[in-house]
Amino acid sequence: MRVGVPLRGRLGRLGFGGAGIGNLYRAMDDAVAAATLGAAWNAGIRYFDTAPHYGLGLSERRLGAFLATKPRGEFFISTKVGRMLEPVENPSGARDGEGFVVPADTVRRWDPTEAGIRRSIEESLCRLGLDRIDIAYLHDPDVYDLSAGINQALPALEKLRAEGLVGDIGVGANSADALRDCILGADLDVIMLAGRYTLLEQPAATELLPLCVERGVGVANGGVYNSGLLARPVVPDDAHYNYVPAPAGILARAQALAACCGEFGVELPAAALQFALNHPAVCTVVVGASNAEQMAQTAQRMAADIPAGLWDTLVDRGLLAKELVHG
Repeated sequence: MRVGVPLRGRLGRLGFGGAGIGNLYRAMDDAVAAATLGAAWNAGIRYFDTAPHYGLGLSERRLGAFLATKPRGEFFISTKVGRMLEPVENPSGARDGEGFVVPADTVRRWDPTEAGIRRSIEESLCRLGLDRIDIAYLHDPDVYDLSAGINQALPALEKLRAEGLVGDIGVGANSADALRDCILGADLDVIMLAGRYTLLEQPAATELLPLCVERGVGVANGGVYNSGLLARPVVPDDAHYNYVPAPAGILARAQALAACCGEFGVELPAAALQFALNHPAVCTVVVGASNAEQMAQTAQRMAADIPAGLWDTLVDRGLLAKELVHG
């Protein structure tokens, strides 16, 4: 059992999420990707997260090329294991079917075995051009086989940590329940929580985050805009939630949050970012960007002044539980 949250202060308040530079939903050329990463660096961001899954290795390659220009001791990097990349022939030039605008010349294969985990790390190191990984996350084990993830992959990561090939180990998932089971089943340093502790909804607050505090497991909090629903100061009527049109009740709640923020002169995305950081378990908030301007804007929003009265008013209006407003 670990004492405290060891990664708090090391990762920084804001981390960079690398799905976008892997061409998630839209193509991004190399120059735009490099400029976006440069804007993150210029904003003081030193924690960068990626995965083989993101663009079938494209995100790792782009991130590695950028970080090759930086001193290794000045940045912190995480990638993920569990999804192996296997080359396939693609004579028709088909595109990837999992949301990334890249050729489907590679397929993902779930492999929680020790051999698979080791191979995944070795291949990521090659794409990144590095000799070690600071954090290795098991990626979405609940999507494939949570039991195999806990009983095979996590012990393999514990071995890699003991050998020094990776620094800290953890799990990244959208499910608070799956992350809880992983923490109970292994000696983890950190988890990456996606979309389950946001200004809109906080299911992770009931069991998962208190468990993280108890066990000294850090939380890298991602998906804090709820698939873009909280990403704009004004929430449009056709906004999406979990990648589909937002249900009426969810939409109304998001619009009420935006209206309350507006009364205090605060942009909804700024409130969403800072709320997502303001829990004792959370050590960083991880956000992606599609260009340099968006990255700079995100950094400004994280630094924006937010009156304490906003949180109190959200509580008074039933939009936020009082116990979630931390000093």
